[in-house]
Amino acid sequence: MIVREAKLLNGTKQQYLALDDAIRTAQFIRNKAIRYWMDNQGVGKADLYALCKDLAKEFPFANKLNSAARQASAERAWASISSFYSRCKKKEQKKGYPKFKKHCRSVEYKVSGWKLSSDCMTIAFTDGFNSGTFSLYCNKETREDLLRFKINRVRVVRRADGYYAQFCFDADRKEQGEYTGNVLGLDLGLKYFYSDQNDNAVIYPQYLRQSEKRLKKQQRRLGKKFVKRAKPQSNNYHKARIRLGKIHLKIQRQRKDWAIKTARCVVASNDVIVYEDLKVSNLVKNHHLAKSISDASWYQFTQWLDYYGKIWDKAVVAVSPHYTSQDCSNCGTRVKKSLSTRTHSCPHCKIEICRDTNAALNILKKGMGILGIEWQNSTFGQKESASFEGKRGEKTASTIDGQPDLASRLL
Repeated sequence: MIVREAKLLNGTKQQYLALDDAIRTAQFIRNKAIRYWMDNQGVGKADLYALCKDLAKEFPFANKLNSAARQASAERAWASISSFYSRCKKKEQKKGYPKFKKHCRSVEYKVSGWKLSSDCMTIAFTDGFNSGTFSLYCNKETREDLLRFKINRVRVVRRADGYYAQFCFDADRKEQGEYTGNVLGLDLGLKYFYSDQNDNAVIYPQYLRQSEKRLKKQQRRLGKKFVKRAKPQSNNYHKARIRLGKIHLKIQRQRKDWAIKTARCVVASNDVIVYEDLKVSNLVKNHHLAKSISDASWYQFTQWLDYYGKIWDKAVVAVSPHYTSQDCSNCGTRVKKSLSTRTHSCPHCKIEICRDTNAALNILKKGMGILGIEWQNSTFGQKESASFEGKRGEKTASTIDGQPDLASRLL
């Protein structure tokens, strides 16, 4: 599945208001489906589909929304319900009981309710809201995919700087990667975004910190325009709200762009990437570091590592972060240290290296163990070298579908 995005341009104010009505109606359908599930036992997905028909008969504005879009809203409700059931079966501590949505920002159409022009330059929404025709502003790659692939779904998303159409294509992205034989262990942190076993480090630009002054200024202006218990708020309030939203949107896009480019470089230059699977939701409970942890966006970076690993058929492994900073990478002795201690000094083997480099070596060893390859690094005081041996110590070349397998690339 491939998802591309294009901005909806050249629409009138009435057309964009019609898109807002469609988004609110999709939110209404979803919330009604959640309420129906709460009030009745044994409700399944088919029952929510039937509810969509009843709502269309009962409410004229719900009938304006395309029938497939109503079903897609019911599917959203069922997705939250089924995930709640799965967490209950796993006996997780936080069950995630389904909640009502107050501020939805998207409506999803299936194969009907929209029509794309032959040259893929415009799109028209043909449901009862009469949104009309919009121009599609996108890059060359998206335009080629629109002409080449079959579109399964179209989602209209409202953001601070306008409205966007997301196209879901029935295709899988696969590319031929360049294999280098390199391996990399990544230790994620705050002082350095990541450090590897070769003592290389990357510093995160801290986009939130850079824009914090502007954010505070716009937040103060927004607060001054807010009138308590006034419904609706003034136009100046909403203008200030949109200006604040655009700053947040820019920060979000900067983070995403940086994560994509960094992950792409890492996967392109290595055949095996091992990173620590951090539980960010637990780490942000430390209020002294929560803002910096959220700004670093480790989860987004690791998601793009996995994505490019699948595209280029490279091994990307997530390992547990437990004791990776405490254990000695040379002899395995556990050396307790606080967060402020940045140097690893082992009393047993007398090795002294950077704390992050030591953690990266331990992470790499764990990942190689999962892949069934033994990692051997040199002892302290000698130049580092590495060799890869299978579990039986054999070094043989083999191929899978005409391509060399992982062990063959590394040997």
